[in-house]
Amino acid sequence: MFRIEDAWHLLRNRWTVFVHDLFWIPLAILLAYWIRFNLTTIPAINIGGMLLIVCIAVPAHTVTLWLFGCYRGIWRYASIPDLIRILKAVSLGALATAVGAFLLERLEGVPRSVLVLYPIFLALGLGGSRLVYRVFKDRWMKGSVESGGGGRALVVGAGRAGELLIRDLKRHGPFLPIALVDDDSAKQGHEVHGVRVRGRLTDIPKLVRALQIDIVLIAMPSATRNTMDKVVQSCNQAKVQYRTLPALSELADGRIEVKRLRPVTVEDLLGREPVVLDTQAISEFLRGKRVLVTGGGGSIGAELCRQISRHDPAMLIVLDNSEYNLYRIDQELRTNSSALIYSSVLGDVQDRFAVENLFQRSKPEVIFHAAAYKHVPIVEENVVAGIRNNIFGTTVVADSALRHHAEKFVLISTDKTVNPTNVMGTTKRVAELYCQALNRDEGTHFITARFGNVLGSAGSVVPLFQRQIAAGGPITVTDPYVTRYFMTISEAASLILQAGVIGKGSEIFVLDMGEPVRIRDLAEKLIQLSGLRPHQDIQLVYTGLRAGEKMHEELFYTMEELQGTVHPKLLLANCVSVSLDTMIQDLGMLEKAVETSDEQRAKALLRSMVPEFTPPPESGGERREIRAMLRLIKH
Repeated sequence: MFRIEDAWHLLRNRWTVFVHDLFWIPLAILLAYWIRFNLTTIPAINIGGMLLIVCIAVPAHTVTLWLFGCYRGIWRYASIPDLIRILKAVSLGALATAVGAFLLERLEGVPRSVLVLYPIFLALGLGGSRLVYRVFKDRWMKGSVESGGGGRALVVGAGRAGELLIRDLKRHGPFLPIALVDDDSAKQGHEVHGVRVRGRLTDIPKLVRALQIDIVLIAMPSATRNTMDKVVQSCNQAKVQYRTLPALSELADGRIEVKRLRPVTVEDLLGREPVVLDTQAISEFLRGKRVLVTGGGGSIGAELCRQISRHDPAMLIVLDNSEYNLYRIDQELRTNSSALIYSSVLGDVQDRFAVENLFQRSKPEVIFHAAAYKHVPIVEENVVAGIRNNIFGTTVVADSALRHHAEKFVLISTDKTVNPTNVMGTTKRVAELYCQALNRDEGTHFITARFGNVLGSAGSVVPLFQRQIAAGGPITVTDPYVTRYFMTISEAASLILQAGVIGKGSEIFVLDMGEPVRIRDLAEKLIQLSGLRPHQDIQLVYTGLRAGEKMHEELFYTMEELQGTVHPKLLLANCVSVSLDTMIQDLGMLEKAVETSDEQRAKALLRSMVPEFTPPPESGGERREIRAMLRLIKH
């Protein structure tokens, strides 16, 4: 909102510029007469002509200076285009003055040299004052620039976010806003708090050079993937550093401030339409509830804890088997959510007695089950551990939720459950089926939220690629055409909460992941964000798909026939339920195989429970058997 004090400040600045320019007109004429008469006293016979010139020149130059836009109050950003405007305005004003004087008195008593000299002095006065002011401001800002705290800034986006950012920059610094760019043709030439829109996004490299820009500030929280790509490429071309305001999903309170500027991340480049949440419904769902998040120290679990803490739960219980991860989220909640009542529990979801004790003590009403082993190659090599954690860890927590009459249990699942080719995806599919089988019309409502890869999560490709770039490369990609679905951590957590709100029980919600992303493109974007050139500064090496990996992931089975929900980013899968008795019987046999570490038997049972499971011929135990045979042959 444009406040009264902002309007007054702008008006005061423009009047200051107007009075300054008005003062220089008679002063320039006086200097011209003084020079004409060799720095001596001006003869009395010429005083009348001088006053005539002043009377004509003041209104003439006032009009021309206004017409050429010299009263916009942008002294801090004075540049060559501003000087050109001044020269044009002074030239036209001087011509109008000469014509007026000629028509009135045919220039009698007016030395011809005065009409040549005074426009020169006037142009020097008007332009020189602006130049001196800019040099002073630049030198004043230089200290903060050299200390890494400021610089001459080009702001991208002349909308609401750009206006708020410029306002904050002018009040608190440390960056000096020089100009704006925006692709909206209606905004070209307009000013925002005295900062002018000087071009479009494609003009960034040219403006960086012309205006000596130190940093580009991107003020477009709702920018699309293509727009962010265009800006980053322009900045890389201009070899200038850049920062951005967070996406709308990260601006929970809506405040636009300089301190919120951050480096552009791959999440920004792969971002999609901003997710609009029903925050009121989420608050009503969580307010006053005791909420348990298993795996609360992991990437998704920790973000769930952050977002849940904003909705006034009666208590937040964070369960994780990693002491370090639990410590990190504990410290974060302690610092940022001082009013939150929470409990950090170090434990394992596989520990039936510990989980039961936790439910008896804390009585959680809403459970978000994020605890899982998620790395496909690791679980492929550790089948028994994957089954224990992903399947029986889920059954332990789900059974306790049912016994203690929890209101809702939300299972965080994965796209790898669809037509799985690996153990990890199959174990998560079994967890989905078990939760569906447990659901009844009365009692705990079991809901599943299924989505793809999360950008920047622990152990994902993004941190791996970043380490490889820091080491000088190469970046290892499995296949040049392999694709994956991606979403940001905050977006995934937000939609999980939304699924918890609208779920009535037994549903599998599929999060709209947008278009799949080629991993090769992801690697190239990360290289660009590092200011380097793909395939030149950093090479890409293709290693081939690993055991259990697909070329392209799927989000739902063909038979599930996705339907829309009240939220446009949540789709509902019409899934086939499984008998609870059958599930219990199959899980009993699977548990015996796990207890004896019989991987082959366990995988056979997984194939029986999930007929769509089609492991590659050399996955898991089979590959180890082949390796053992090769070693025997070698010896």
